[in-house]
Parts: sequence; structure tokens; C-alpha cells
Amino acid sequence: MLEHLFGKNESKNWREKMNPDQLLACETWKGSFSISREMIDDRKSMDLKNKPQAFLTSYYRIREMFGAALFEAAIAGKKNFSFRGKIFDASTADNLALFDKAHPSVIEGVGLKQSNQFKDAFSAEALRAMKSVMQDFRGDNEEILAVVPDTILIPNEYKLKKSVFEAIGADKDPAAPSDRFRYQFGHWNVIVWQYLNQFIAPAVKPWILLDSKWNKENGGAVWFDCVKLKVTSSLDRDTNGNIWDGHARFVADFNDWRAFAIGGISGGSALLA
Repeated sequence: MLEHLFGKNESKNWREKMNPDQLLACETWKGSFSISREMIDDRKSMDLKNKPQAFLTSYYRIREMFGAALFEAAIAGKKNFSFRGKIFDASTADNLALFDKAHPSVIEGVGLKQSNQFKDAFSAEALRAMKSVMQDFRGDNEEILAVVPDTILIPNEYKLKKSVFEAIGADKDPAAPSDRFRYQFGHWNVIVWQYLNQFIAPAVKPWILLDSKWNKENGGAVWFDCVKLKVTSSLDRDTNGNIWDGHARFVADFNDWRAFAIGGISGGSALLA
């Protein structure tokens, strides 16, 4: 999922690319598994397959959890978050949370204030409205940026999933007597991110729109592999087998808020009159 939500994956000079005021501590993942001589001799194929798979699953799961915790901070309007006992930054380049009702221009004298945080629950009408708002997002000189949202991100909540796919999942509206065409059909990728459920309250039903191209080109959400996964093998003299150790370090943060907008947040701006 992370490749869809984070615009760039950097590893070289990652510290230089971060805002110096942001908290730069990297999260560390460590894991290991062992293969004994007896497993090989006895041809325990299940263990030989499952141990490496569990090792990699643990690595990718912790990355997903870190990304989900970062987005939960954004959903809650927070500028930092705690993950496994460490505090990480979650603010954007304007030093606000990713979702805010008054993102300012960074240019002195430009009084532009823009919202990407909305209170409206998901509906076909709210989807149309938020898409139009994002298409009108302005740069710091008030120039039109031509943001084009193409992705809907939601937690794994059955009513919300039903509403989303009812709005975009068919080219005709079966409830309309004239068999009216649904112009949102075919415009969206949908990401149902189960990992979000672990971090948000059950009553919260956020829905996020994302311009994946803008995110990649401008670093809306950025992932840094401080140390890419390294795996080493050593001899286990007790079992006459091998021990495999893995080590990786990573961190993620937000940069340009214009790649994202959110609905279903109490206290946000109104999309619909």
C-alpha cells in the first residue's frame, strides 16, 4: 500500500531533504530466523518456507503500521505522533498538520488561506464537491496548480465501502428513471487500508482524496529508507544451521499538503451548502 500513498522513496542524503525543525529519528526494524540442519535433513518444507515468509511479513507489516500511524496523526489534526515509544513529526512544509482549514501561503504578503479538511460525510455529491475544490487548489502565488485527484483512501468500514462503490462502481444510476449516466465511473482508484482501523476510533469515518501524480512529483507524503533492508547470515554452531538477521531503518513525513484532502472530519470546512 505504501507505494501508492507516498510520493517518493528516498535513501540517499535523506536527512538533508527534511525540514531542520522536523523530528528526524528513524524507526528501526530488526528480525531474525534460523534454519537448522535437522530441518533440512528431515525435509520440513513447511518450516523452510514459513520462517522466511514470516520474517518478510514482519518487516512489511511494521512499515504499513508506521505509515498508518502517520496518516492517523493527519486525520486527527496532529503535527506529531508516537510510534513504539518514539515521537515523529507529522507536519507539512507550512508547519501545520496535513489536513487544516487554513493552510497559508509561505510568501509574505500573500493572504491566501486554503482548506483541505472538510466535515461532510462521504456521498456522491460530496465527492464531486471535494474533487472540484482540489482542482482549484492554488500555489503560494495564488496560481492554479491543476491538481487532479484520482484516488480514494478509506479505512475498512463496511458502510463507507458501500457508499464509495455505490457512487463510483457503475456507469448508470439504477435508481434514476432515465438511467442517468454517472460521470464519476472509471475516474477513481480505491484503497481500503485495513491498517488505519488500528489507529482511528470506530466512530470516525474519514475519506481521503489523493492526486497520485502530484504526490509523486511534489512529495506530498514522502518515505525515506534511511537504511534499506539488509540481511546477513551466520553459522549457528548449536544447530549446525544458519541464522538470518535483518535490519532496516526508515521514516516518513508530509511535505506538500495539496496532494490530499479529507472529508468526514468534525470541525472541518463545509463542502456542501
